[in-house]
Amino acid sequence: MADSKISALPASTTPLAGTEVLPIVQSSTTKQVSVANLTAGRAISASTVTATTTMGVGAATPAASGAGITFPAAQSASTDANTLDDYEEGTWTPNVGGTATYTLQNGSYIKVGRLVTVSFDMEILLILTGDIAEMKGLPFVVGSATAPKQEQCVGAAGYFASLGVNVYALSFYAAANRQVVYAISTSALGATANANPNIYGNGTKVQGTITYMAAS
Repeated sequence: MADSKISALPASTTPLAGTEVLPIVQSSTTKQVSVANLTAGRAISASTVTATTTMGVGAATPAASGAGITFPAAQSASTDANTLDDYEEGTWTPNVGGTATYTLQNGSYIKVGRLVTVSFDMEILLILTGDIAEMKGLPFVVGSATAPKQEQCVGAAGYFASLGVNVYALSFYAAANRQVVYAISTSALGATANANPNIYGNGTKVQGTITYMAAS
């Protein structure tokens, strides 16, 4: 075959496959290298990166729709505090355990790194042997930095009705190292907010949001 300029060669079909080979000169000898070998085990540095649609990190398969970054289903946590290593959206089921029955149990969450924001809408039909103090089922274990103290309340009630006790205002906090929520209530205008151990009962309905730091 006659020698040809590279510019005269026909264009290749893209994207290239990992097994396709290119010629390189290594130690004064022309050798072949596969496309997969070009970046295997090496970090790639660039001043700007553009992804036309989606990009997967941590061996995650890029999404087939929209445009964005896809994280793996199981978080690959980084020890670097400045590294975003997780993003997830999903649902959870607020409950009081035991044999309680419900009219409504809706919960959703968004997790960005360790920061988790959950929303819930729970209506108890019959409390039966359910816990009258705890809402259970948070999607991620709460970090130890979020201690279970009243002054570190991190949630708000958007609506409540038919509680086990009469209250003036209601809010919530997530318990450290657990996946449960405790209620904080005040009994009158200007009163001190306290953890309420008897908040849930037959017909109780609570709606609200909580933001907390997950353990990982």
